[in-house]
Amino acid sequence: MHDRIGLRGLTRLEDAAFALLRLYLGGFLVWGVWDNITSAARMAEFAGFLAGLDCPLPEIAAPLSVWAQFAVGLLLIPGLLTRWAGLLLTANFLVAVILLGGAGAAARDLFGPMMCVLAGLVLATHGAGTWSADAWLGRRR
Repeated sequence: MHDRIGLRGLTRLEDAAFALLRLYLGGFLVWGVWDNITSAARMAEFAGFLAGLDCPLPEIAAPLSVWAQFAVGLLLIPGLLTRWAGLLLTANFLVAVILLGGAGAAARDLFGPMMCVLAGLVLATHGAGTWSADAWLGRRR
């Protein structure tokens, strides 16, 4: 069907699209948790937020989530171990969706975390694309 309406040429942009997805999402994750990494007060605030959602062991869950997001962000930017990063992203934000949903969050409030779940699934199943460290390392073998 896409051939009939002239969309076949969009496939040429696939690598750029995956690179942009990785760069934006990776950069956003690193930026988004940086305050929790550099400030004990912000980390404690996040642990309190998780406690309010009845998250088990929020004092452990908060730094675990923050460092997972930071690691995923650092891996996505160059496209290194992208499938693993996608799985970790999916798992981390699936927990967020479950916790928020269990607390009665509205669908609008679940949109951001759910998009991270879906982006993680796409990256885990597709990989980083050819403009990535994964592809470069694969060519060297």
